[in-house]
Amino acid sequence: VTLVESGGGLVQPGGSLRLSCVASGFRFSSYSMSWYRQDPGKERELVAFISSTGGRTKYADSVKGRFTISRDNDKNAVYLQMNSLKAEDTAVYYCNTKRDLRDYWGQGTQVTVSS
Repeated sequence: VTLVESGGGLVQPGGSLRLSCVASGFRFSSYSMSWYRQDPGKERELVAFISSTGGRTKYADSVKGRFTISRDNDKNAVYLQMNSLKAEDTAVYYCNTKRDLRDYWGQGTQVTVSS
């Protein structure tokens, strides 16, 4: 299982970013996917979840109404559209899937929200 994130960067408060995660090594369309984030000194937290078909999504309260998770099963990709970014959204964002009771993670992509 390989997960490769991209799309992070430096953005001003109120700006937008779109993160991408391309998966390989497993039947992508059969598994739910999630985005997590972690700030130094803090625990990794779940940001958004999407079911295998994309029909069900969940969000952390802190990002509801600002972030949107989506997936393209033909491209083995999951996305996180982040709008109205705030300084507190600054973190490393990780793509995640769970398979056979095991967590798989990408290498992470840094998102920094600062003026």
